[in-house]
Amino acid sequence: MTQPFVLGVNYWPRRKAMYWWSQFDPAEVREEFALIREIGLNIVRIFLLWDDFQPTPDGVDSQALKNLTTVCDIAAENGLGLDMTFFTGHMSGPNWSPRWLLEAGAGYPSPHCRQLVSKGVIVSEGYRNLYHDPVALDATRLLLRTVVSALKDHPAIWMWNLGNEPDLFAWPHNAAAGRAWVREMTALIKSIDTTHPVTCGLHVASLIEDNGLRVPDVYGETDVAVMHGYPMYAVGWARHELDADFVPFLCALTSALSGKPTLMEEFGGCTAAPGEASNIWEWTAYGQPRTQFMAAEDALAEYLQAVLPKLVEVGATGAMTWCYADYVPELWNLPPNLESRHERFFGLVRPDGTLKPHAQVMKAFAATKPTVQPARRTVTLDITPEEYYQSPMEHALRLYQQYLGQ
Repeated sequence: MTQPFVLGVNYWPRRKAMYWWSQFDPAEVREEFALIREIGLNIVRIFLLWDDFQPTPDGVDSQALKNLTTVCDIAAENGLGLDMTFFTGHMSGPNWSPRWLLEAGAGYPSPHCRQLVSKGVIVSEGYRNLYHDPVALDATRLLLRTVVSALKDHPAIWMWNLGNEPDLFAWPHNAAAGRAWVREMTALIKSIDTTHPVTCGLHVASLIEDNGLRVPDVYGETDVAVMHGYPMYAVGWARHELDADFVPFLCALTSALSGKPTLMEEFGGCTAAPGEASNIWEWTAYGQPRTQFMAAEDALAEYLQAVLPKLVEVGATGAMTWCYADYVPELWNLPPNLESRHERFFGLVRPDGTLKPHAQVMKAFAATKPTVQPARRTVTLDITPEEYYQSPMEHALRLYQQYLGQ
């Protein structure tokens, strides 16, 4: 049976960004989901910002759950499926902690935490490790049971997702602990909903460091393998900022390690102003000098046009861009846009809601009705996954050179 190649987008509203759930407006969602459907996309990935959905560890906010059900209704009206991401967690630079997980002196359970936001504001406390803290584990189970039980039969549910780049929020103590957590949470979902698949939103870090969330371990427990990657964040590994082979290679490597076809759940790029050439921004972010490649709008469109057929070539199951919208200027002085300035301009649509050229590329590709194909280009592992994770960066670099030489 022919399997459609998924085309989707990661979603935050352009007027609300991460403040969506606390300022919920169904009319805004209805307008933006209709445009997503008009572009020809069929899946929307949404994020349950943990503090909004679970302001106390022993309860799920009833209004947030009601708003989530409304989002599901609007998605179904537009024929869209939802990739429902829990425990967010890390998002667009900062980490966003539920208030009850904060603890002075606890530090950060991930070396990648740049800034911590809770209750909508930047905070100075540390926070406990969700993979090992008993209160967090009970809260995690409660959120999964509540949401999955409420929505498992809703026609908009497409997939359950255990996190967004979860290593950026916390590291399990070791790979065995990471796998055990994924196994338990996947089994919990499956005990309630035997129909919809489960994944966990790993990104390129899980291919180049041993962070306790190894690709073969995590996707050995879930139904679906996914990956997130951007050549503009991989200077020194990717050949250049718009290297069209990099993202397909990540899918091929993920499939080689996991034994499963891979969905490219996040890819894309940030753009310069309309009509402006590609350029490099420089500023201070989170107390450190930052440089960021900003692609000309037409250059990013050409990049997507090259990447999409290459994803089909490696047997990927779909492609989901980051993200739906550039954010309106009223959001620029709030996290994440305050420090992560490039995050203001990752959208398929501009702050005024007009389509960028790469949205038209997605629309044209969707019109071809692509299907999942057997992989014609692959990564062949010449070592075991255990050996790979002894020196993951070294092996990833080496395997990319082999892949490019095919």
